[in-house]
Amino acid sequence: MTLPDIHRTIDAVWRVESARLIASLTRLVRDVGLAEDLAQGALVAALEQWSQTGIPDNPGAWLMTTAKHHAIDQIRRNVRLERKTEEMGRDLELEGAIGVPEQMDSDEDMGDDILRLIFIACHPILSKEARLALTLRLLGGLTTDEIARAFLVPEPTIAQRIVRAKRTLSEAKVPFEVPTGSDRAARLSSVLEVIYLIFNEGYSATSGDDWIRPALCEDALRLGRVLAELIPNEPEVHGLVALMEIQASRLRARTGQSGEPIPLLEQNRGRWDQLLIQRGFAALIRAEEVGGALGPYRLQAAIAACHAQARNPEDTNWERIAALYDALAQVAPSPIVDLNRAVAVSMAFGPEAGLEIVDTLASEPSLKSYHLLPSVRGDLLSKLGRFNEACEEFKRAASLTRNTREREILLERAAAMTRGKSI
Repeated sequence: MTLPDIHRTIDAVWRVESARLIASLTRLVRDVGLAEDLAQGALVAALEQWSQTGIPDNPGAWLMTTAKHHAIDQIRRNVRLERKTEEMGRDLELEGAIGVPEQMDSDEDMGDDILRLIFIACHPILSKEARLALTLRLLGGLTTDEIARAFLVPEPTIAQRIVRAKRTLSEAKVPFEVPTGSDRAARLSSVLEVIYLIFNEGYSATSGDDWIRPALCEDALRLGRVLAELIPNEPEVHGLVALMEIQASRLRARTGQSGEPIPLLEQNRGRWDQLLIQRGFAALIRAEEVGGALGPYRLQAAIAACHAQARNPEDTNWERIAALYDALAQVAPSPIVDLNRAVAVSMAFGPEAGLEIVDTLASEPSLKSYHLLPSVRGDLLSKLGRFNEACEEFKRAASLTRNTREREILLERAAAMTRGKSI
């Protein structure tokens, strides 16, 4: 095996094993920052040794053993951790860390550790940006550079967010545990929010030259699927997975040959991934079987399912979608939900009805810089033949978006309005 092949293999192993490695180490050292440092140390050792000796039969166990040895060495050297030496040494010996283990921890223990790590990385004490970066770093196995490129943020900014996040968790002494009681719902809500934010950035990039970034969607889907297996009795988890599966099924149809965005109703539905759609339907059924009140992710998944069930755009059950948005507005009220509801209402009952809802959102402060508000308004005005007004709305939307591809489409639509043509 050549050196480049070995490096590619090590990178693949790290993507698979890093979350489990960091999770298990966090349980031992009770500090997520220290756990990641130990895991990174094991990775460096792998890069040095595997290039000479080749890939071991059980690379995950090799990394775990090496990291635990590093933990023991650091504990012995670090005076500040001296009081923990005896206790952690016993834990490590009991887990077989002193001798080379033949296998990793049990699947049950590992699953519990990963679940704890998910709740720590997505802790509400952290800012949204910090939760996103830390989750992709600890659970996605992404490098700081990869995270920075995914979100088009300078690498030092991402590095600083991650360092500050780990420091905040350490200073707050956030316990390495799965929350219970009243804290559980809030913490789970934070976890689901982070996963869906990652997915959305891949599904509709907020900035840059690319309209979609499928790798981020894949990361979010993987995290969602893992979470659904670890806590199978949470209906909203299955609802989120269903939503992401169904939306991800459209990725191949969302862009044209040159990367330009293709709206939902203009997509070639033959390019939708039927396997992902079926997986989404299965996750939605699991959510229904678990029961409980309808939450925002289950409702959004039901909306996505309506689109997936329509063989052609004209077969879409817009009245049902509008009703589901009405329910969503009750469960999770927000101006963005109302804007989406306006689109559904316009499709079900005419552009005038949709425009009436949109106009009530004109003074909403949170939508002041949201490019989709004038974009939707422009679309509705064009359908009503009010082309001059529509043109101004599309120009305004183009000035607000940070995505190059989207800006081009909006300016094309504005130009079409000057010709008195709706597109």
